[in-house]
Parts: sequence; C-alpha cells; structure tokens
Amino acid sequence: MRSKFKGPILQRRNQVDPGTTDQRLLDSRGEGNWVHTDPWRVLRMQAELVEGFGALAELGPAIAVFGSARLAADNPWRAAAETVGRRLAEEGFAVITGGGPGAMESANKGASEAGGVSVGLGIELPWESGLNEWVDVGVNFRYFFARKTMFVKYAQGFVVFPGGVGTLDELFEALTLVQTEKITDFPIVLVGASYWRGLLDWMRGTQLAAGTISEVDLDRLILTDDVEEAVARMITAREEGSHR
Repeated sequence: MRSKFKGPILQRRNQVDPGTTDQRLLDSRGEGNWVHTDPWRVLRMQAELVEGFGALAELGPAIAVFGSARLAADNPWRAAAETVGRRLAEEGFAVITGGGPGAMESANKGASEAGGVSVGLGIELPWESGLNEWVDVGVNFRYFFARKTMFVKYAQGFVVFPGGVGTLDELFEALTLVQTEKITDFPIVLVGASYWRGLLDWMRGTQLAAGTISEVDLDRLILTDDVEEAVARMITAREEGSHR
C-alpha cells in the first residue's frame, strides 16, 4: 500500500502527493505570485518549530546517531549502530535519529530495548513513509530546516555511521556549527574507519593543503571502529560540560 506522511498528516493510496512541501517552497519559478502565499507558509514553519520544541524540551541529555537508510539488515554497521544506541541509553542518553530504516532503525532499536528514550525526527520524502517501529517519541516534519534545528538544539553530540548525501549533509552542518562556534562542546565521531578515511584524507590532502580549512577542523572529527570509544567520547563531553 502506498502511504506517506506530510508532517502529521497521513496519506494513502491515490491520496499520496508525489511532491513535497520543501519542493514547493524551494522550487518556485517565474512570476511573483509566491509573495501572496509564502507569508502564510511562515505560520506552518512556526508550527513545526513549536511542535518540535514541545516534544523534546524535557528530553534531557541526548546524542544524535546518523547513517544510511540503505544498509541491509545483515550489514555489520547496523549491528554497531544498535550497540551504540543501547550503550548510549545505558549511560543515560536519549538517542535521536532521523527515524528511518537502516542505521537509524538499528540505533533506535538498541536504545528502545535498553529502556532508553528512542527519538525519531522524520521528514516528508517521496520514497519513505513514516517512522521505524523502534521510535518511541516521534515528530514528523515537512521542512528540513525545522528538523535540523531539533537535531542541533537537543543533541549534545553526533555519532555518524556510513551514509550517503543526507548523512554528509548532517555531518558537515554539525562541523560548520562547531567551527563557527554556534554550538560548543560538541563531539563528532565517525564510526567506520574504512568508509570515512578516504574523505578525511581528501580533506587533509586537498582542503588543508590549499588553506581552505584549518588543522583544528580535522581534529574535530574523531575516527574510530570502536563503538565503546564513540560512547566514551559522549560521556566525556557531558562530564566536561557539567563542570563549566
């Protein structure tokens, strides 16, 4: 059965809208009729922010876990994501993911089965429907920017598993916010050395060599295959933050 969430609205069968709200907002062309409709969209954007703040305001310490929605069930990175979700929950963190399948589902499963708070922040997409079954607190968004605000506002760190364009977007947005000191004391751990090393080598060999980034930018990205190290980095950041 075809189904899709547009924010809190569920569509099924022939009621499924093939487009997205973000697409209509960002893909406007031609005449200036948009000026008569876009101011009203601000109210919907405001509502999404209020909804997200209301759902997560009392969440407590939380870590965002990112990674590909396309990882098969038997992929070892899925098992590692589940372990990270479980260990974070055992250490008193809520776990926030994008609420989708793959690595996100595994992290949510680990957190939920460990008795922790398992959060999913979904987004309206043409090819995905709803949140995975291990999300215990879920919010669906129409607008990417509103959803991203929730990740960086309520997470105290990112654990990033191998992923595609969306994962890279989340990774580099976090790195940009740390670099520009919009967020502080924010560890970013990349799990999967064989997957991420080529990217870091390129950043070092091309960007750093050209002077477009600094050494400290690379130092902010922690590369590991050890899920316990990933969790330990989050614990350390929490403890250091509590002493300030």
